[in-house]
Amino acid sequence: MAPPPPPPRHTALCRCIAGVLLSLIIITGLTVLIIWLAVQPRKLKYSIEHGSIGGYSLAKDDHLNASFHFVLRADNPNRRISVYYDRIDVTVSYEDQKLSVNNVHPFYQRRRNVTHLDMDLVAKNAVLFGAVARDLKMERGSGDVDLDVRIRAAIRMKIGVFKIRRTLKVLCEQVTVPFNSSSQSFARVYCDSDID
Repeated sequence: MAPPPPPPRHTALCRCIAGVLLSLIIITGLTVLIIWLAVQPRKLKYSIEHGSIGGYSLAKDDHLNASFHFVLRADNPNRRISVYYDRIDVTVSYEDQKLSVNNVHPFYQRRRNVTHLDMDLVAKNAVLFGAVARDLKMERGSGDVDLDVRIRAAIRMKIGVFKIRRTLKVLCEQVTVPFNSSSQSFARVYCDSDID
């Protein structure tokens, strides 16, 4: 009886390549896990602390003139991550119609820091379409209006010596703003945030 033939050499080569790839995947996974455990990233938190409307005027031809002032509270609870806000675009809308868009000055937020950011927006001859003007007039009669504030920012997250560029999206829905700031107190509105 003849001995069985030896296994082909390409099988040993395939096993070697598979072993190296598996080792690389395990090492990469462990590296990511160790970095994540060391950094322990936490979600950035945002809220609108104050809001007011000034110079409100809605003409008969449905053109809106108003100035909006909001104070955004940005909370960075991270111990090892600081944030550079390079470009910040703020939009105020009512019933999905943009009333005003403005940029806010860039700033740097340290680790474990709470920053209050003043945001001023102006609606100048903003045309209101459809039933939006009618609804806004009705809310004016009630004394306050529910607005949506959207923030989109180009940020850099600094972790040690590394900086990672991302896009931050913040949505503050149903921010109830009184027309007469002395008549009511403002209720804080918590915002949803997402980093792409």
